[in-house]
Amino acid sequence: MQIEFPHKTLGLSDPCVMGVLNVTPDSFSDGGRFNRVDAALRQAEKMVEEGAAFIDVGGESTRPGAAVVSELEELNRVCPVVEAICRELDVIVSLDTSTPAVMREGVGLGAGMINDVRALEREGAVSVAAEVGVPICLMHMRGTPQTMQDDPRYVDPVEDVKKYLLERVDELRAAGVPKEKLVIDPGFGFGKTLEHNLRLLDRIADFVALGFPVLAGISRKSMLGAITGREVGERLSASLSAAALAVYNGAHIVRAHDVAATVDAIKVAAAVRRSRSE
Repeated sequence: MQIEFPHKTLGLSDPCVMGVLNVTPDSFSDGGRFNRVDAALRQAEKMVEEGAAFIDVGGESTRPGAAVVSELEELNRVCPVVEAICRELDVIVSLDTSTPAVMREGVGLGAGMINDVRALEREGAVSVAAEVGVPICLMHMRGTPQTMQDDPRYVDPVEDVKKYLLERVDELRAAGVPKEKLVIDPGFGFGKTLEHNLRLLDRIADFVALGFPVLAGISRKSMLGAITGREVGERLSASLSAAALAVYNGAHIVRAHDVAATVDAIKVAAAVRRSRSE
């Protein structure tokens, strides 16, 4: 399996890491640390040196209860950082955005992927994504960041999430986006209880079986805090365990804050997975 980007092809026979770069003042883990271009570029350089295949740049916090950001504010946060990274580093820049204008401008500045927690449900997002032609990650979220943790319920979390993602795939395919440009993400922590998240993690292979690359974003999330009792900054060990489990169960891309440690953890998980299938 592989993903075709504008200037390179990324093979997925070995899993890879997407480094998280939040250029916001209020993200749940590192809000305010990288919202200057120089600090963001230094962090991107560090993550590339540590082995990140992607840098995922986000200008809108999607933590539970996060405030809505205006289009202009998101553009002002994201575009200078994307421009600097694309100019200075040989890495795929992913746009962590649901805003069509940010998608268009970011790709114009060199970004190679759209990573949308709303799966292109905002008005105009599908047409812009089809127009710019880069790979797209579609994530499942129940509700919005403001409401998603208000008593989320499913008949079957795995089957319900799969059904939603396939519906979004169908809409993108109808808009002219080829299957080879699509990645799917079950959306850990986005409108799910701890039990829902654990079921999804255990059954990532069900999503792999749909025939798309699978991204798993579990790093430092509240589900890990619920299990370990640790605060956000103390969840490295739990994040590595979850990343390794995700890869062992078939995930192709792991989104992570702590790149170097995650690269090592998923190498071990991938090696065990390969030996299982030999």
